[in-house]
Amino acid sequence: MYKKLFGQTAVYGLSSVLVRIFPFLIAPIVTDAYGPAASSPFVDWYSIAGVITVFLTHGMETSFFRFAQEDKIDKKTLVSTCAMSILTAGFIYLILGYVFRQDLANAFQTPDQVNYLVIFLFILSIDAFATIPSAVLRLEGRPVLYVFSKVMGALINYFIVVFFIKWLPNYPDGILGIKYDPEIGVGYVFIANLVQSIITLAIVGKEFVNFSFRKFDFKLWKRIMNYSWPVMIAGLAGIVNQTLDRQFLKFLLPKEEAKHQIGVYGAVYKIATFITVFRQAYQLGIEPYFFSSFKDKNNHKTYAVLMDVFVICNCLIYIGLMVNLQWISERYLKNPLYYEGIEIIPFVMLGALFLGIYLNLSIWYKLSDQTRVGLYISLIGAAITILINFIFIPEYGYWASAFAALITYSSMMIISYIWGKIQYPIHYNIKKILIYLSLSVIISMISFYYFRENYFVGNGLFLLFIAFLVYNERLMINKIFRKN
Repeated sequence: MYKKLFGQTAVYGLSSVLVRIFPFLIAPIVTDAYGPAASSPFVDWYSIAGVITVFLTHGMETSFFRFAQEDKIDKKTLVSTCAMSILTAGFIYLILGYVFRQDLANAFQTPDQVNYLVIFLFILSIDAFATIPSAVLRLEGRPVLYVFSKVMGALINYFIVVFFIKWLPNYPDGILGIKYDPEIGVGYVFIANLVQSIITLAIVGKEFVNFSFRKFDFKLWKRIMNYSWPVMIAGLAGIVNQTLDRQFLKFLLPKEEAKHQIGVYGAVYKIATFITVFRQAYQLGIEPYFFSSFKDKNNHKTYAVLMDVFVICNCLIYIGLMVNLQWISERYLKNPLYYEGIEIIPFVMLGALFLGIYLNLSIWYKLSDQTRVGLYISLIGAAITILINFIFIPEYGYWASAFAALITYSSMMIISYIWGKIQYPIHYNIKKILIYLSLSVIISMISFYYFRENYFVGNGLFLLFIAFLVYNERLMINKIFRKN
């Protein structure tokens, strides 16, 4: 069972790595071509992408997996009801967004970026439309097509960015009649992303074969919404924690300083991608299993083992990045104007690690249909984020944002664990997890602050940690990889 689970997660992991690796590779192209202020529109607009996506999908993906486990619900009815809900929200958003595009641009203090906004409207709508078809692939255990749709779109996105920003400026007369336009600048990234969204939807779109307007069930939709609206609000509060700190920077700092800090913060934040990628891969592969196995009598033991694996993998990624952080950051950022932000990366990555643990813990209230708990916890997190950013950004800039995220995610993690222990007890190996996390932080901070460019010492400590893990987890490793 573990081999199947981790095998499927590995496939989703490959897709997540490949999909994330292209934006990861695009970022240094942008930082190399443009300074922090010039690249800030890219960071700025995408910092609100998550908020809009939460409204457009309004918890339908999680709800789809939940209600797919009810045998009495017809699959075509479920697909049609969930998809219709998202399609309706997407078209309303598109129409209103386009009609009031200038007013929105003015409200976000970007009156000269209306063209970016229009492209942005279509990107998010198309991505939302692909949600349910992609969920169908995950539910049916068809990761190959899912991976293909994501990777193909990301690959095309990458090559469009390279063509327009890296190659085209070297040809004053253009290539095949296409000339580089400096006025578009970072807008080429938006265009590339739009093409990616269209390609992805085209590939998974055939899963709409199960969609029918006549199959929309209003009573089922009300049941789904009763389950999903707390998921939506929780997701919204979660996005406030994850990305809206860029908006705080924009509105709480002087204009030029804000552009600089948004550009730097957004660029260095990308280096936490490796932890984010593993978290997403894990969720993509494991989440359907959680919902399909919640009636199994041994499921709690399995959840505890999966938490162990999740924490161990995150600790390895965290230490591996930290002991090599200086050279990775310099080669990735390329432009020295961004190097000042390297100092906050350890705290950004640690926050991302805690967020992953929280999301793993949160399965208890989804399985027990207590999604409002996630709403309350996320609102607490959002309150902490807003309070710290609002008070400390004027003096400390993006340092306040980094520590706000760290404090928020650690608080949410602790609250979810304590609450879950009362409502839906899962006997996690807390002592072992705390030991692994503590060792990871100690090794990483010692390496970063005392042996930052002594990679022999840092990687030596990393190898010792790996040896310790292998010895300590030898029974679990054998259980996962044994044939029978």
